[in-house]
Amino acid sequence: MKRSSSNKHYAVCVNNEGYEVSLEKRKIYAVVTDQAAEGRGLIRIKDESQQSYLYPSNRFIAIQLPQPVLRALAA
Repeated sequence: MKRSSSNKHYAVCVNNEGYEVSLEKRKIYAVVTDQAAEGRGLIRIKDESQQSYLYPSNRFIAIQLPQPVLRALAA
């Protein structure tokens, strides 16, 4: 999965099959950099409780958000 060039990375879930309780399709998630996981085809996603979990990276697409949206998410 390729990331945006900003410090904070985000991805949208495009497939939650098998993870319906944990992931919502079309929802934007914060991505936590984890090179070891990426090497295994996984992505570390932070949820609303600020906990991070590993999921198959092919369930997400990296997105670049406009600055006003990034500021709103940081607030």
